Amino acid sequence: MAQVTIGLDIGTTGVKAVALHPDRGLLAQETRANTLWSPRPGWAEASTSQWLTNVIEVLGALTHSPAVTPSDVVAVATTGMVPAVVGVDVSGHALRPAILQNDARASREVEELARSLAQDEPLLNTGSPVTQQSVAPTALWLARHEPEIWERTEHVMGSYDWLLLALGAQPHVERNWALEAGLSTVGGDSFLPAHRVVGVGDRVPSVAEPGQVVGTLNPSIAARVGLSSEVALVVGGADHVLSAYAAGLAAEGDWLLKLGGAGDILSVSRTPLVDARFYLDAHPVDGLWLPNGCMATSGSLVRWIQTLIGATDLAAMDAEASGRRAAGILCLPYFLGEKSPLNDPDLRGVFAGIHLGHDRVDLYRSALEGIAFGFRHNADAMRDAGLALDRATVTNGGATSRLWKTIHASVMGVPLRTVLGHPGASLGAAVAAAVGVGAVRGWADVTRFVSEGETIDPDPALVARYDGAYEIWRELSDATASTARAIARL
Repeated sequence: MAQVTIGLDIGTTGVKAVALHPDRGLLAQETRANTLWSPRPGWAEASTSQWLTNVIEVLGALTHSPAVTPSDVVAVATTGMVPAVVGVDVSGHALRPAILQNDARASREVEELARSLAQDEPLLNTGSPVTQQSVAPTALWLARHEPEIWERTEHVMGSYDWLLLALGAQPHVERNWALEAGLSTVGGDSFLPAHRVVGVGDRVPSVAEPGQVVGTLNPSIAARVGLSSEVALVVGGADHVLSAYAAGLAAEGDWLLKLGGAGDILSVSRTPLVDARFYLDAHPVDGLWLPNGCMATSGSLVRWIQTLIGATDLAAMDAEASGRRAAGILCLPYFLGEKSPLNDPDLRGVFAGIHLGHDRVDLYRSALEGIAFGFRHNADAMRDAGLALDRATVTNGGATSRLWKTIHASVMGVPLRTVLGHPGASLGAAVAAAVGVGAVRGWADVTRFVSEGETIDPDPALVARYDGAYEIWRELSDATASTARAIARL
């Protein structure tokens, strides 16, 4: 019986695709690199045409894999960054590069709307305050600075919903995109005060649920990639949500460090957490929620450092950095501002404590440590908000580095569970596609695809040193914040 499904993940640094069979598991994987553009300080953009080109390439590569019979493919679902913003015209064509979730251009509009919407209590209603994560400030920025683009914008949607549209689906936005964008309430209704800002609500299509079928594959694209035009297009979800889901986070107290281009921390809860420091998403399993934090940079900062210092072999850099003194330099990883738990787009990156005896390897290690300190800041704030953080897991691209995993375990002071061969959110999307066409029993069926890896224990020699360094790191963050904001104003 034909039951193969495909999950497509649009990430900051690449497009990833997996083919999944409900009984045989993962059949094949393909990736293509994306380019992150920052044409001005604090901006983060990506080319939608590059996304689509990469998607067509990975789909074609999967259908040519000896493990995949193209006629067995029954559904495709998508996942991606949240809440990236793509504006499309009446024909569904993107009008400009996508504005990514870690873009900080609309800081003025964030402040303005935070004040004007305060009486409508966006935090209480949507689970998040007005921040750079919100879509209304971005829309207001577009209306002010690119009015001709905004005038032609028929729909505003997220990266992965736009991809489904480009593949042949009807216009829609996935529920967690709408929630994190500040456009939906926790109960699933439209948050009308945000919808009224420069007519955002008139441009947002209907909200769709993960696992919902929203169309079939465009015949032209189907012919190019070797698939049937009857392949169902299924709503997936936010990348951090589906990545956590596909890593086996299924019970209250499970939590995840996701070392992607941005850095996500998620914890499973039975109740929705409303806290100004965090975001809130619905878990795919009914009755569960995923309060979460997102750091603006993680793997993207490591790649920037890699380019800056000319490091072509990260494994070799890890080997050198493992012999360097821990916390010799302190790095504030706010190179695109910062989201949770600070929610301040005007913060800037800092390297502190550098002397002439340091070199590029020390800078590299400090970046790895600075990101880990940022995750600890989020974890501390989550515990302060009353969330249980019991069983920790680490995943995604950064989790391939044993040094980085050990740094995180030592900074956090807890063992980190790993997942073997975890393809991240693309696996969650493939399961969503299977749910949509009835190829699996339901959302709880994901456990059959999760294989436990080794547990990374804290290094006792590092724990005490990192505890002390973390306190100084927090002081450094507080002490440099006003200077960073002044620089941003320039």
